[in-house]
Amino acid sequence: MIIQELADVIDHNTVSRFNITRSNVWDGAVRGFRRSRFSEKSNLLVKFTDDAGSMEEGIDIGGPTREFLTLLMSNLQSRPIFEGPPESRYLVYNATAIREDEFFMAGKMIAVSIVHGGPGPHFLSKDLVNHIVGQPGFSSNVKDVTDDEIGRALHEIEVANSLNSLQAAILKHSSLLQTAGCFRCVRSVEDRHKVVAEYLKWYIIDRNYCVIERFKEGLASLHFLDALCQHPSVLAPALCHVEKKLTATEFEQLFVPQLSLSGSNRRMKESLALSFWGDYIMDCEGLN
Repeated sequence: MIIQELADVIDHNTVSRFNITRSNVWDGAVRGFRRSRFSEKSNLLVKFTDDAGSMEEGIDIGGPTREFLTLLMSNLQSRPIFEGPPESRYLVYNATAIREDEFFMAGKMIAVSIVHGGPGPHFLSKDLVNHIVGQPGFSSNVKDVTDDEIGRALHEIEVANSLNSLQAAILKHSSLLQTAGCFRCVRSVEDRHKVVAEYLKWYIIDRNYCVIERFKEGLASLHFLDALCQHPSVLAPALCHVEKKLTATEFEQLFVPQLSLSGSNRRMKESLALSFWGDYIMDCEGLN
């Protein structure tokens, strides 16, 4: 209902066109979003080209757009503006991406995808999303740190089992901790958790504040950010990874069949094979 209300501003009488090659979805998407005539309030018209560059047959009635947005969210996950585990990515400062305004672009792409009926990224860190919507709570751990040297330092602090060993570890890594403003005098072994948590919050959120703000400006497209802040429990699952059972319908939608010409003998056989494929998926779902 919330997304449907956001989608009310879309003008279905105008289109913003994308020419996409599946082998390089990101390049085509960026060209389309940066085109002077692009408007997030217009329908998206997606044309896929094959490797030879010829246009695929058929008019976009929703299928190509959904495929494009799905591929785009998948490509976005591997962009250098993100770090962290595959299912819990957070934004990280990148000078090249700042020059190319990729943080804003990524936020806009996510907002446009969700409001236009496509998927959300489903890979953003819950800590990042909580920060964006202004909710408390921080649950990241040392495993979320991609820098091996920093990870080893934090692990050494985290596993200290006596006050002396903790003090020694903090002194050893004082330069690292001072950079984050969390170098402190510890008085008990339990203080190790506070030191590590403070550093992690700086590492994931505070040091990347400026790029997070630019990302939010992109998310504000189509009023998605406002809706996210007002209804985080409803919209945040579109941004973060959520464990759920895959249904037969969802699994079937992951595949896009390449069919022969309508009316041909081969197309008839392909249609029959697709019906058997659908039955097989439904039978597999029934086994769980």
